[in-house]
Amino acid sequence: MTETFYEVMRRQGITRRSFLKFCSLTAASLGLGPAFAPKIAYAMESKPRIPVLWLHGLECTCCSESFIRSAHPLAKDVVLSMLSLDYDDTIMAAAGHQAEAIVEEVVEQYKGNYILAVEGNPPLNEDGMYCIIGGKPFVDQLKYAASNAKAIISWGSCASWGCVQAARPNPTRATPVHKVPGLPNKPIIKVPGCPPIAEVMTAVITYILTFDKFPELDRQGRPKMFYSQRIHDKCYRRPHFDAGQFVEAFDDEGARRGYCLYKVGCKGPTTYNACSTVRWNGGLSFPIQAGHPCIGCSEDGFWDKGDFYNRLTTVQGFGVEADADKIGATAAAVIGAAAAAHAAVSVVKRIRDKGGNS
Repeated sequence: MTETFYEVMRRQGITRRSFLKFCSLTAASLGLGPAFAPKIAYAMESKPRIPVLWLHGLECTCCSESFIRSAHPLAKDVVLSMLSLDYDDTIMAAAGHQAEAIVEEVVEQYKGNYILAVEGNPPLNEDGMYCIIGGKPFVDQLKYAASNAKAIISWGSCASWGCVQAARPNPTRATPVHKVPGLPNKPIIKVPGCPPIAEVMTAVITYILTFDKFPELDRQGRPKMFYSQRIHDKCYRRPHFDAGQFVEAFDDEGARRGYCLYKVGCKGPTTYNACSTVRWNGGLSFPIQAGHPCIGCSEDGFWDKGDFYNRLTTVQGFGVEADADKIGATAAAVIGAAAAAHAAVSVVKRIRDKGGNS
């Protein structure tokens, strides 16, 4: 019988006090209130760890690299305690026939009770021969592993949308997971990004394990808790956008003052992700904070939407129909009018003061 999360933690010498503290921190990382901490504790004490198969197709492994850097909760707690990561060829010790036998064991032994995590995507051209795993096309391994899965998590933009492998002209016919013909009909949770934020990945896993259900998804199949708002909505440079203060060229005075990066290509106004709130590297920073515009890597087809440094031309500001140039001009006009009005009032006041003194 699979151990529960709590049993594993106690076996590792974790005290009850530390366990409850962990539950509180987990609730906070999921954006839940303090009242949910006891519910998380109960789930961890009573539910067995869930088996996970983590497959790799056409990808660069950046999703795994991101995942293992999670700080809230720590990736080691997720991997070693919260789930039974039975197969992941990036970090597992087994290899060859021994490794591939694990997939078959999990599929048959835990029917309907394991999560299939997919990083990357299968190429369908030439019968899938552009990506071979264990001597067989990856697409075959994907379909087999999905056959008895409880649900599928598409890690990253490769699995969610196709990413660079599926960019035009896509000679291998790299195909996102949800568009693979003949894939068993299973719930699919898309966690896009190139890569996704580490804490977003571990939080999705934690939510499923804790509540034994899937997070609420948007129309594109992404968890609303992390993909319901544009990066632009919570960006700390947003006031500069509203004020018409933009970086016109990299390393200009506007860049040094931290102005909005929209004019040098920032896709934050059209990109749905948690970068500006959760951020990266344990909440330290995110690309816009580092001075680079968002390239929209969590959006479908971002690789084929032209130069990353070309700005969009239809982004509205102030809730009115105005692009960045008009916003800047309007802001300048308002400031100029205000300055002129202030000067006029000052002149009138001085005249009155002079008349009263004569």
